Amino acid sequence: MRTSIRRPAVLTASAVAALSLTLTACGGEDGSKDNGAAASVSAEQGTSGSSGGGSNSNGGVGTTGSTTTGSGTTGSTTTGSGTTGSGTSTSGTVVQTGVKKKATAKAPACTVNDVKISAAKQAGLPTTHITLTATNISGHACTLLQYPLLGFGDLPQTSKDVPAVAKSKPGTPIVLNAGTPAYAAVRINNGGVDEKNHAVSSFYVNLFAADGPAEGSKTVAAPKGGIAVDDAAAKTGYWTYELRNGADEF
Repeated sequence: MRTSIRRPAVLTASAVAALSLTLTACGGEDGSKDNGAAASVSAEQGTSGSSGGGSNSNGGVGTTGSTTTGSGTTGSTTTGSGTTGSGTSTSGTVVQTGVKKKATAKAPACTVNDVKISAAKQAGLPTTHITLTATNISGHACTLLQYPLLGFGDLPQTSKDVPAVAKSKPGTPIVLNAGTPAYAAVRINNGGVDEKNHAVSSFYVNLFAADGPAEGSKTVAAPKGGIAVDDAAAKTGYWTYELRNGADEF
């Protein structure tokens, strides 16, 4: 008696056992032929066992072929592309587990050597604001963190820190591709003639690193004619791709 079976690519251990009993019960000449068919099925099962794990390319839990009758060998596991996995064998069943890992690239923080910084007066008289432009000259992408660290004094170590305006902070990091600029608005005084103002022909700019202020600073020339700075009134905006109405007006 011949048994016709539609089976998946990977047979479970119970399916093989049921098939073996059915073939044994059918004796005679047909039984001999079926024994040969059972051996072929077992050989196919062993082959299926070696590829069952690899069919799960997403790295999830999958079941591979179980032990074959007579040989006692267990189908080996394979890992799909882009996954890591390990196999464990319990009662002839191999279970593959894996976690898909995705590599992410992150542009490093811009250093003072990665950018060229210049200053220009904003429109209007008297001059109360300047615009800083930082252009990436490094040849690779970098992230311009937070806001410019400004010092309008004689030395960067003794200059008064210029506070940042919170409303100017952008919603996403400023990543500069090679050759692209970013901007920051800086208020230097409240306008008019004030005895607190002092003339500045150049000043210091430093950048943030991932863990705080970076080492070193860059000397930036003031716009033509110099600027009058009131340290008590000075404030800076965050680096942005472009100056924005409202957010960069302070």
